[in-house]
Amino acid sequence: MRLALIAALALASPALASEDIADQYPQSELYSKPVEFIPHVFSAIGATAPPTYENAGHNNNLSFIVTGDGVVVVNGGASYRLAKALHDEIREVTDQPVKLVINENGQGHAMLGNSYWAEQGVDILAHVDAIEEVEAEGDFILQGMERYNRDKAEGTTVVPANLSFEDEEIIQMGNVEIHVLHLGPAHGPGDTQVWIPQWSIVIAGDIAFHERMPPIFPGTDTDAWIDTFDGPFAGLGATYVIPGHGHPTNMAQVTRYTSDYLKDLRAKIGAHIEAGGELLDAYYVDQSNWAHLDTFEELATKNAGRVFEEMEWE
Repeated sequence: MRLALIAALALASPALASEDIADQYPQSELYSKPVEFIPHVFSAIGATAPPTYENAGHNNNLSFIVTGDGVVVVNGGASYRLAKALHDEIREVTDQPVKLVINENGQGHAMLGNSYWAEQGVDILAHVDAIEEVEAEGDFILQGMERYNRDKAEGTTVVPANLSFEDEEIIQMGNVEIHVLHLGPAHGPGDTQVWIPQWSIVIAGDIAFHERMPPIFPGTDTDAWIDTFDGPFAGLGATYVIPGHGHPTNMAQVTRYTSDYLKDLRAKIGAHIEAGGELLDAYYVDQSNWAHLDTFEELATKNAGRVFEEMEWE
C-alpha cells in the first residue's frame, strides 16, 4: 500500500492542489496532517493559496525526518502555534526528541515558528543570508503575519536561527546522513535544500515548484535561478522531491514547472524587449501555458513585470 501511495504522489500533477480546497485537517492548526512520503520522512503539505487566517499561514510544506536518534524538522512554520501543532503530530509518530530545526529561507512561513522551537531548547540552523534577512526584515514579516492571522499569531516573536552555514552542513544523526545545502542563487536569499543521498530524496525548499506558480521577488536573478536549478540541483539526481509548496513529486515535474517556466517567461520578455516593448505591455505577455497553476492570477503579471525590470538591464 505504501509503495502505491509513493508512486501516486511521485506522479502528482498540479490538479491535486487548488486554492479552493478547504482545510483538510480542521482539528489542527495545520492545513493537512503529516504523511509519511517515504519511510522515516514525513511532510504536512500546506495550502497552495497565499497565507490566510483560514489556513493559519500553513501554505508551505513542513517536513520532518525520524533518524533513529532524534527528529530533524525542516521549516519552523509560520507561527508559534503552527510549530506547536506540528510538534504535537511528531509526538504521535515517535517518542524521539526534536533535535534540530532547519529554516529553508528567511520567509515568515519558514522561520516565525522558531519562537516555539527555541522555547523547547531546540537548535535552529539557517543559511547566513537567510539569517541576515530575518534580522533585517523580521519585524516587518511578523507584522504581516499578525494582520492575517490575528489571534493565531499569539506567542510568536522573531527568533533568528542560532546556527548558520554557508555552502554545506553535514549532519549525522542516528542512521541518517543529512546534507544541508545552499546550491546557489534561486528564489530568494539563503535558499536551502536538504538532501539525503541514501534515500535519494531532496527536501528542496523554494528552488522547486510544480503545483503553484513560482513567485519572482524584486531582486530575484531568474537567470541565476535557472543555472542553479539546471546545474547543482539537477545534479543531485534525486528520485524524490518534496518542494517548498505542493505535494511530493519527482524531478521531471519540478523541472517542467520551475526551470522550464522561467526559461519560457524570460524568452517571452526577451522578445518583447527586442521588439522595443515597454513595461506596461510586458505584464501581458502570453503565459497561458501556465494558467492552470495555482496562484496564476495573483502572480503571472507581477512575475512578468519583475522579469522585464531584470532583463532590460542585462
